Order: sequence, then C-alpha cells, then structure tokens
Amino acid sequence: MYEEKNDNCFNENKAQVAIIGAGHAGIEAALACARTGIDTVLFTMSLDAVGNMPCNPSIGGTGKGHLVYEIDALGGEMGRAADLVTMQSRTLNLGKGAAVHSKRIQADRRKYQMIMKKTLEKTENLRLIQTEITEIITEKTNSDSGTQRITGLVTSLGDVWRVEKVIICSGTYLDSQIFVGNNVYESGPDALLPSRGLADSLRAHGVNLMRFKTGTPARIKRSSIDFSSLEVQAGEEPITPYSSRTGEGELDELEQVPCHIVYTNGDTHNIIKENIKRSAMYSGNITGTGPRYCPSIEDKIVRFADKERHQLFVEPMGEDTEEMYLQGFSTSMPTDVQMKMIHSLCGFERAQVMRYAYAIEYDCVDPLSLHPTLEFKEIEGLYGAGQFNGTSGYEEAAAQGLVAGLNASLALRGREPLILQRSGSYIGTLIDDLVTKGTNEPYRMMTSRSEYRLLLRQDNADLRLSKIGHECGLLSDEEYDKFLRKKSLIEEEIKRLEKTNISPDRANKLLERIGETAVSSGVSLADLLRRPAVTYEDLSELDNKREDLPRAVKTTVQVSIKYEGYIKKQMAEVRRQASLEEKVLPTDIDYMSLKGLRIEAAQKLTKIRPMTVGQASRISGVSPADISVLLIYLGIK
Repeated sequence: MYEEKNDNCFNENKAQVAIIGAGHAGIEAALACARTGIDTVLFTMSLDAVGNMPCNPSIGGTGKGHLVYEIDALGGEMGRAADLVTMQSRTLNLGKGAAVHSKRIQADRRKYQMIMKKTLEKTENLRLIQTEITEIITEKTNSDSGTQRITGLVTSLGDVWRVEKVIICSGTYLDSQIFVGNNVYESGPDALLPSRGLADSLRAHGVNLMRFKTGTPARIKRSSIDFSSLEVQAGEEPITPYSSRTGEGELDELEQVPCHIVYTNGDTHNIIKENIKRSAMYSGNITGTGPRYCPSIEDKIVRFADKERHQLFVEPMGEDTEEMYLQGFSTSMPTDVQMKMIHSLCGFERAQVMRYAYAIEYDCVDPLSLHPTLEFKEIEGLYGAGQFNGTSGYEEAAAQGLVAGLNASLALRGREPLILQRSGSYIGTLIDDLVTKGTNEPYRMMTSRSEYRLLLRQDNADLRLSKIGHECGLLSDEEYDKFLRKKSLIEEEIKRLEKTNISPDRANKLLERIGETAVSSGVSLADLLRRPAVTYEDLSELDNKREDLPRAVKTTVQVSIKYEGYIKKQMAEVRRQASLEEKVLPTDIDYMSLKGLRIEAAQKLTKIRPMTVGQASRISGVSPADISVLLIYLGIK
C-alpha cells in the first residue's frame, strides 16, 4: 500500500481525471472528459500501442455495429476513425429483418492507431503519457461502512498523481500470461509488457478480480497463400458510413479490398484431435474462462465433433503489410502443430506464418462491483471500462469507456449521472447486463441480448441518442443541428407518404410487376410501402413529388413505415417497464429483514444493490413474488 514519503523522493502531479490504458475504452473515456472541459491525463504503457487491435482489425459485426453507431450518436470517436480506415465494408444479416442488420468493416490496423493517437495528441485538456500505473491511492470516507474515495495514483517510476476520478481501462494487460502449447510466459498482447502491481493494489483495496482468457489466430504472409483456391468475399456498394461526420458518398469511391473464405477439412480435424493434449486449453495450463461465442478451433472440433468443416475468413491487416488474419482459427497449440493445421487448409499448403497464434489470460473485475454509471460501489471516484469489466471486443470497450468518461465528467461538473436504459440503446443493455447479472465469461454484445431490438436499430441510433450526447456536452451545437435537420426530413417524408394517395390502376401496375396482390381502391404510398416486397425505391415510379433525400433518411423512413405495428407493440412494453424503472430503491434497505422476501433474493439484492425496481426484476434469482414484496415495501415507505 502507498505511504506518504519525503517530498524529495517523488514527483507529485495533478489532474481532475486519470485514465489507465489507451485502448478503445481509454481513448473514448479520455476524449469524453477532455472535450467536456475536464483536465485529463491518459496513461499508456506504450505510446506505440494506442488504439491497438491485437486481434482482428475489424470494427462492427452482429450487435457490435449497433454499438459503433450509438457511440457516434453520443459524440464518440470510434465510428469516424473506422470510416477513415475502411478497407472493406459489409452489412451482415441483410436476408433477415432490419433489427439485426449489422455493419462490419475491415480496418487498416496501423492507420487506425495513427489516427487515434493523433486525435488524442491534438485534443485540448488532455495529456497523453507513457508510463505504468502500479498502485491506486484512496482515503476512507466512512469508517463504519468501509467505503473509500480515490485520491491518487502511483507510477512504476515512483511519481504520484493527485486526481479526483480514475477510470481503469487495462484491457487484457493485468497480470497477463501468454500460452502457446506448454510455453507459458508473462506478456501482454502482441508481445507488449504486462501490467504488474496494479492488480495487487486493487485487491488490497477490496476489489474482487476474476481470471478470464481469450486468444488470437496466426498471421499468415499474403504472398504465401494460393488465393485461387479460396472463395472471394467482396464488399458492399454503396457504403453506409458509421459516422454522421462522414459525408454521404464520401466512401463511394473507395477501392475495397477483397476478403476470402476457406474451410477446415478432415485432415485439419485429425491433426487437432491427435494433438489435443498439447493445446494449452486442454493441458490444464489455462485456468481462466474463455469466450463461449468465440472459441478456439480445437474447442470447436471437440464441441462440434459431428461437423465436417468450419468456415474461416482470410482478412487483411492493412494496406501496407503482408499480414493476413485467419479469423475462426484461434488456437493455443504449439507452433509445430499450428504449422500442420495451417498447411492442411486448401490454398495454405505453402503458407508462411508471420505471427503465431496464442491464448492470453488476464485479471478483470467482477462487474457486479459497479454501479450502472460504471463507478465502483465501494470506491468513490473509481470507474472501470472495457475488458477490465469482463467484456470482449473493441466496440464493447469503446462504449463503456465513453459512458465512464461522461459520468466522471458529469460528476465533476455537478450534474446528474448518465444511465442509459436498455430500452433506449444497446450500450444501456450492455451495462445493465454487466452490473445486474454479472458475467462468468468474456461478455459479447449480440442483438439477441436485447428484448427491444426492433427499437434499437443501426439506422435510428442518432434519433435515440443524439439529444443525450448534446445535453452531456459531447455533441457540438453544429453536429446537433445537423442531426435535427435529418430528423425533420424523416418526419416530413413519413407524413408525406401517409398523405399521398395513388389510384388503383397506377398502384396495380407496380404491384403486378413485383408479384404483390392488387388493390381495388386508392391507396397511400405508405400503405404500399408496408407491403413486404415493396421498397422505398419502388415507389419512385408512382411518386411525382419525391425529393432526392439522403440514403440514411430513406432507410429510416422505409423501416419506420414497414415495421410500424411491431414498433408500437415494443413501445407499449417499454412504457409498461418504465413504471418499474422509475421506482427508486433506497440504498440503505436491509433486504435480509424484509418479510416475504426469499433468502436467495435477499442475498442477491444485498450483493448487487439495484438502483431501481426495474433493475431488481432482472437479477437472476429474484422472482415476480419478490418484486411484489419490494413494491409493497416502497408503498409502506
């Protein structure tokens, strides 16, 4: 534990907020604080690792793309940077409903890092410093409850920083170890140094840490792959950008880089089975819990033994490198087995490995220790974000960093905290899941995690969140005015389509052409658009007064009209749930003494300390009968 020393023994510095770690969570946290006028310092163990993507340099995907749009709507940086480094863009799940359409891009890894580092360096109120933080400093706020308040940090060089708020965004660096077969050594991702000391300091202050695991596949030299044997996966056209700051059409002339698909085969599976005990995953070396939704290839072979092949994606790491990423082929096998596995793939018979695959174990916090603001319950002024909170993925990290940064800033400005609701965003769903349910594996965002996913589409992220970003001070007046103009265009176009009627003769020409049932009377353009096979573009042949609207406006207009009935049903459910979300639970309730409350529920409620009855209702082990007891208690209170 830190002890006061003679002033000649160390340098003392000051800042309002300190962020530990300059990955995707740390970047958004630092920018959120600095851009709202807070004196901010961002610490990184290596300036060369700012914004690093140690796994696949892709941004977005199912559920994750929604997070990126929401980050941008709130005023965050990830979406704009992703647009600037896009090598290929695709929207996943287009064959399904609009709720699950998810944008994903392949990014130029080094360009992304360069842009993010430069953005940080040029931001006012922000200092970016290369040093390692090894200790937190706190003071007691209440001797009876044992609660503490963060007051400072200590670096590995002995410097002390006096701060009011600290956000830990340590990623996978906390006491991290690398596993390749039987080889085990201390290291962070990409052979960077691990963080030593900070985890012990957190434990000494009563923080409950867990041990998680993740991994990454090998990187293959591009020129050693026979691409003629692989399936080509082209990008989409036109490209819809992530960010509202990216002008429409700005990415239309982008020359997209193709990705490719290859499959494992019987030989691949036999090699893995014959060497399964040499995998760190199956030798007993790894004790941490890995991500269920992103398993290693050996885990896939064991769990899905009846499957004859597994799909792999061959994706570029950047325009100026030969490194290719083999998505879906994560492993902790020894290097000789890795080479046999890779050479068994069609087109990879002469493949050269540039970086071997590895698994990594690291410490992270139990997210049940956090408030929905991402502040620790027992340490005032200390926040967590990103993989430190038990999540996986760049997008989940950036989303949490943004919320933690905004809440630290709002607290310092004497304003109400930002707590996003599940019904209003995937970010709210992500954080609510973490702090209410906890996680026993690296948490990954998916559209299936939300019960309101038709309301939480990519196309309407700005309609849901831009007002909040502006009120928090992160979205500028100019950017907000731009959003309001877009919102107005959407509303006006929906009204126009509802009021514009078409004769049955004209309407039936269109309906007959696309195979839809004819109408016997006049019909509005909106009613035509509600037909499953009719698109907004189809209406152009009937619509003489149509304006040339932006693509983003057309998309939201079409989805809003087509799914109007379903959207109204989900909105009604949101209103019903809102009554529970508005019922605040006092922080000093003695749940163990409440009559009628089951012991399991009382124990869970005591541990998690939900802020509202709505949050309490989502805790595993709390039944509807237990909620009734809480409602009765609040009525008596």
